[in-house]
Amino acid sequence: MAKAKASVTVRQIASAIGRAPDQKQTLVGLGLNKIGRERTLEDTPAVRGMINKVGHLVEIVEG
Repeated sequence: MAKAKASVTVRQIASAIGRAPDQKQTLVGLGLNKIGRERTLEDTPAVRGMINKVGHLVEIVEG
């Protein structure tokens, strides 16, 4: 029986306008580019690191 992979849902809550280019690229890497957009991603250390890098622009959605 396959083990279900953990996932995390993130929502963009702030604009990337005026932010450093690497922060904009991190949002695109997460699949976000507009305020209010949500993505459910596999919960890996790499994804967590990306979320931490732009933590002021995104929130983790509970549920």
